[in-house]
Amino acid sequence: MPEPIVMFRPSVVALAASTLLLVGCQRQAEPPATQSAPSEKPAPVVAVGPAPILDRAALLQAMDVAASAYAAGRDPGGATLAGRRFVVRQTFGCAESVVTPPDGVAGWSWGERRQTLKLNLAPADWRASPLLAGGADGWEAAEGFWLPRPWLRQDGCSGVLSDPAAADTPPASPQTVGLAAVFEEGGSRLGRRNGRAYEFVVRTAGDAPTTAPVGGYRLVLEGRMAAFADGRAIKCRADGPDQRPICIGAVQLDRVAFEDAAGQMLSEWRPS
Repeated sequence: MPEPIVMFRPSVVALAASTLLLVGCQRQAEPPATQSAPSEKPAPVVAVGPAPILDRAALLQAMDVAASAYAAGRDPGGATLAGRRFVVRQTFGCAESVVTPPDGVAGWSWGERRQTLKLNLAPADWRASPLLAGGADGWEAAEGFWLPRPWLRQDGCSGVLSDPAAADTPPASPQTVGLAAVFEEGGSRLGRRNGRAYEFVVRTAGDAPTTAPVGGYRLVLEGRMAAFADGRAIKCRADGPDQRPICIGAVQLDRVAFEDAAGQMLSEWRPS
């Protein structure tokens, strides 16, 4: 008996073929590429430079802040100036004076027969001052330098002239701002004046007459701020609420110099 012949319909064959092709395509398809994690950018490098050197204006501003905080009975806040370098130039000798300046203030006087000028600065002895009590680790000596006219922030002579019609010259305002060069007990004695003044004699060349300076002279104080027992570089004190506080900055003095009005150095002193 003949075997039956199985006939495939075209639609069934086409469906099977398409299924095989689809399976083959799925097997040959490459897996999708994985996305790489975005690379992290390195943090920017911030260069921190040294703190700017304190000049006269910046130091007087810090003194004003300390005086106001002391008068209000508050902490001045902010970072301490201890360790900061300073270079303070202050003008002196703009006019001839017959009054000898007090210790801690620079001045000049005529030499013999007015043929020379002598610049002079005698540091004040502030070792026993109640303002400097409580120094870090104890201080064996404290040599004081006042900063006259603290309301004048710019270098140069004052633009205020005395009244020529006035019978008496008004007295100068009391000194309220200063720097104390401190020396630790048992520390180095280099730079200590021990009562000796800084002096320099100005002479003219040849037979030219000596004249009073035009524009005065400059006293240069250079060094680094020190610290009191509380870690701060400035300490203030007043005897009453209606008195302006006296503020003193503790310093380690590296250089003292005299300059003329043009900035030319006349003489300098260093600890070493």
